[in-house]
Amino acid sequence: MARESRKVSDLDQLLLGFEGHEAQPEGQPPGQKEDSDDALTGQGAAGPEEAVPKSGASSARALPSHSAIPAGEDVESRIAYLRLALVEGVGPRTIQFLLARFGTPEAVLRASPTALQRVPRIGPVLAERITQAPSETEVRELLALCRQENIAILFPDSPDYPELLRQLPDPPTVLFVKGELLPQDYFAVAIVGTRHATPYGLRQAERLAAGLAAVGFTIVSGLARGIDAAAHRGALLAGGRTLAVLGSGILNVYPPEHKDLAHQIVSQGALLSECRPFDPPVGNRFPKRNRIISGLSWGTIVVEAGAKSGALITAQHALNQGREVFAVPGRADDRTAQGCNRLLRDGATMVTCPEDVIEVLRPMIASGRDHFPAKRGKYPTVAGANVGFPVSEPGAGGTCEASSVLAGSARPSSGVPAGLGANLSEKELAVLRAVGEDPTSIDWIVASTGLPTAEVLATISLLEMRQLLRRLGGNWVCRR
Repeated sequence: MARESRKVSDLDQLLLGFEGHEAQPEGQPPGQKEDSDDALTGQGAAGPEEAVPKSGASSARALPSHSAIPAGEDVESRIAYLRLALVEGVGPRTIQFLLARFGTPEAVLRASPTALQRVPRIGPVLAERITQAPSETEVRELLALCRQENIAILFPDSPDYPELLRQLPDPPTVLFVKGELLPQDYFAVAIVGTRHATPYGLRQAERLAAGLAAVGFTIVSGLARGIDAAAHRGALLAGGRTLAVLGSGILNVYPPEHKDLAHQIVSQGALLSECRPFDPPVGNRFPKRNRIISGLSWGTIVVEAGAKSGALITAQHALNQGREVFAVPGRADDRTAQGCNRLLRDGATMVTCPEDVIEVLRPMIASGRDHFPAKRGKYPTVAGANVGFPVSEPGAGGTCEASSVLAGSARPSSGVPAGLGANLSEKELAVLRAVGEDPTSIDWIVASTGLPTAEVLATISLLEMRQLLRRLGGNWVCRR
């Protein structure tokens, strides 16, 4: 049975952080070299245009001296793991190699430089850094700061760690999260693009985000200027959910003019980062965070991107992760459309409306347990069909009795299955209640719900993707 959704500020069992800064960034697409062009020193998802410092250490701040360690945790093991993860140059793959060789974080920290250098990816410099890892006191101080600021810390083995991200070969070893992660965030789509967006690009990003958010998708982006910000705002305006993945610390929002937007995102989603809370926006962190944007999502939509845009790095990550890539077409002579048009030439799916995305992702999400075997048994089922999202704990949602009319005659429907109400939006519940066990016309659903036809069609597509409805021939649908 899946766990009940919890506010991340209440996740007392989740310990501390990690800088995520490496000498050679891990998680970077093949063929990309750090700082080889502007795309690798910019705002990542937004493209090369976001100027950030190319070097520099984490900003130092006085941290609280107290720390409360949750009961029931293997505290010493967690502290040792975090000491290791905080070492500059130690990323997801390096930790995997170290643990495979030494077994436990404590053993890694006790190892000599000579023993460490026998591990792949470990040279003399990194071996010396590991032997001088941050102290336990520093880690406990960071924990105190996170508690004070309501920042949760997720590890790959944490129950609330995003499942799509967990399936990557190099999932972030530690995620700082401010806000709330919910089960429906499993249905996520990334929207990224250039910082120097045109009015057309901004409109398309906001329109696509609003349309997808309205039918239940969580919108993921990078909080950059331009397309990223438009995507977040579109989701917020639609009353939907959105996640922002930062290339800086959560308490050091970049760009600074997006602090208000970040605050809104926390109220309808979450901020996520591999970096410690006050870490600055060092340039080589943005290509790394782009793999998180695509890794959280079933598909990545690129809306306006130059030939060397960082958004293309996000698209490449999506391809490497086995996720879908979409692109919004642009004019042939528009430099901000060069990247998108190239993606389309190379096989990306063209997107002109939210339905284009839903149509492609429907079969992928419906068969999610085949893509991600670790999720088997964690989804509710209706008539033996996998629904495709986690359920709440008992008591979080009940059986909703409903009725519908088939072809103008009253008949009772089977209602909303127990436990699903808490996971469906009001529109989804309204449409589902209007559909009977026998074929129901879409015209009737429109009339009985009072929703616009376009919204009904989009909602039907999402319910079909969740395997709650199925389309029949013509203008008819029925329950699964």
